[in-house]
Amino acid sequence: MAEILKVAMPKGRIYKKASELFRLAGLPIPMDVDDTRRLVISLPEAGMEFILAKPVDVPTYVEYGVADIGIVGKDVLMEENKDVYELLDLGIARCRMSVIGLPNWTPGIQQRVATKYPNVASQYFREQGQQVEVVKLNGSIELAPLIGLADRIVDMVETGQTLKENGLVEMNSLFEITSRLIANRVSYRMKNREIQELCDRLQKVIVAEEANR
Repeated sequence: MAEILKVAMPKGRIYKKASELFRLAGLPIPMDVDDTRRLVISLPEAGMEFILAKPVDVPTYVEYGVADIGIVGKDVLMEENKDVYELLDLGIARCRMSVIGLPNWTPGIQQRVATKYPNVASQYFREQGQQVEVVKLNGSIELAPLIGLADRIVDMVETGQTLKENGLVEMNSLFEITSRLIANRVSYRMKNREIQELCDRLQKVIVAEEANR
């Protein structure tokens, strides 16, 4: 008998794209779970249990084994640096991490950067040989250069519309971001057959989607 896979799913925009990907892979995920307010969703027909979490918490749930696998953006993986296996690039929720600022920005003696991703930002500027003060924010990062809290920001960009509306421009693109399937190290050994079967199913869909792109 196949074991139930506990899946940490991020709330929000990634969740709907991920559940649709699972459906395309032939898993019986009911449509009504896309708008549920429940935090734990039992899906016995699919051999799964969804644990709905804040995106930034998904790697923690997987690392500690309360979830066997999870779906998380590459940005969160790089920032959190958790001890998990990265199994598959799902190719969904595509965007990029960028350095952003006002069009008239010029380097000053003291440079301050605001971001939700202090580890990613610090590493990037170290690699560039730039000394900057990194300020961690959780809310609207775009506000920081507008009110003088920071010279620049490091944040995700999808369409660039928010930047345009606030008079900001992309200066440098750091890396592309997509959502990844990750696994707990012990679960990957103990439930290898179930996890590998899911990976194989998803991989077929991803390849087909890429071919049609």
